[in-house]
Parts: sequence; C-alpha cells; structure tokens
Amino acid sequence: MAELLNPPALLLVLHDVAPETWADYQPFVEAIDALGDVPMTWLVVPDFHRKNALDEHPQFCRMLSERVAGGDELALHGFFHDDPDPGPTSPRDWFMRRVYTHEGEFYQLSREAALARLRAGIELFQHQQWPLQGFVAPAWLMSDGTRQALRELPLRYTSDPQHLYHLPDFTRIDAPGLVWSARSAWRRGVSKVLSEQRQHAWREAPVIRLGLHPVDMRHRFSRDYWLQTLTNLLAEGRVPMTKFDWITRQRRPLGRAA
Repeated sequence: MAELLNPPALLLVLHDVAPETWADYQPFVEAIDALGDVPMTWLVVPDFHRKNALDEHPQFCRMLSERVAGGDELALHGFFHDDPDPGPTSPRDWFMRRVYTHEGEFYQLSREAALARLRAGIELFQHQQWPLQGFVAPAWLMSDGTRQALRELPLRYTSDPQHLYHLPDFTRIDAPGLVWSARSAWRRGVSKVLSEQRQHAWREAPVIRLGLHPVDMRHRFSRDYWLQTLTNLLAEGRVPMTKFDWITRQRRPLGRAA
C-alpha cells in the first residue's frame, strides 16, 4: 500500500460527462457547490454515443473550462463510450460486453485502434486548453492493446474500480470506490446495502472514491444517498480532492506494477 502522506481523502468522480448528461448532473453539482470547496473529477467523453461531439457545444465547453479554473479536474473517459463493434466471440466476452455493459469501448481494441482514439481525445483537450493527466476507460474495461497504448502516451494515471495506477508503468495504488447500479429499483436497493457495508469496512482507508453516473441522478433515492454520503464523509474529516491531486501525493510503492 502506498504510504499515507495526507489526512484521509475523498474523491468525488462524475462519470460519463457530456452535453447529453449535463441536465442529469446540474442540480447535483449545484448542491455540491453549496457545501463549499469540494473539488471534483469530471470524466469527459469527447463524442458521447457518437452524437454529442464536444466541439459542437461551445457553451458546455465553456462551463467545463470554468470548472477547471475553479479547481476541478477533467479526465478523458473513452472517446465514444459505446461498443458497436462485431459481436462477442466467447461466453466471457458476451457477458462483459452484453450483460456487464454495452459501453466497454476499450475492452477489445488493438494497440493501434486504442492509440488513435486516445490521441484524438488528447488533441481535443489540447484544443480546449484543458489540462489532461488521467484516462479512465468506460466501465473500467481495457484490452491489452489499450494498456500498451497508454504506456506510449503522456498521461499520468488510469484506474479501475478499486485502484489508481501511475502511468506509464501501471504502478498500482489501493483506492477503494463506491459505485451503484441504479437502472432499476431492486438494483438501487442492493447498491445501497452493499455501499453501506463497504463504507463501514473502509472507514480507515486512506481514500474513498465516490463514482457517480448520470442514471444515479435520475432517481431521488440514489441521488440523496450520494449527497448524504458525501456530507457524512466530509463531517468525518475526509479531505476532498481530485484524483490527480491525490495520486501525486502518494509515494510510488515498489513491486506493484500490474
């Protein structure tokens, strides 16, 4: 485990950020802003489902620029955030691409295909003059080709559900995260029970990540959970910060490349 250099931290992460999802997030973001200085990491999709290219939404891009100026972080979250490629060829692939998610964009990409999309995303961030340090694959699914591509690019970190990774060597740091499946009432109920159990188990963890999705914002039950959980963790003394701010404060552990 990376040596703790700071008080226990809290990382608030908004997934699937795009013009299409901003209406879901806006009231929640306003509620967070009302709490005071709570920096967030926004996982930005350059062309969400191939119909929301950021360059076509200048007002939304200006809003993101204002968030960066205010201390938030933007990270690259895939490019299209979909998976329309040829169908699965094995039971495992069928489960990962059609049951676990339909949006595992980087799950089967070759190195060349991954490099092309990653470079296109980097160029978009540069065009918008947004600092870029991190990449998170949709659904956290990365092919070997994607991992190879990430070793060749000037990105500083990536992540999976329970870890952050220094790039380019994929040195792993434990960073447990809460995330919900909120598509149905029973999923939301199970997610709440599991999240409460995990939060209790992780009460001494150096960091806890809250991984929010647009669908969470569409249901009062899940939206209220996230707001209350954030408030409680802040009251317990956890320091809110962006993913990049936190990972730069951790010493690289030895022998943990993945």
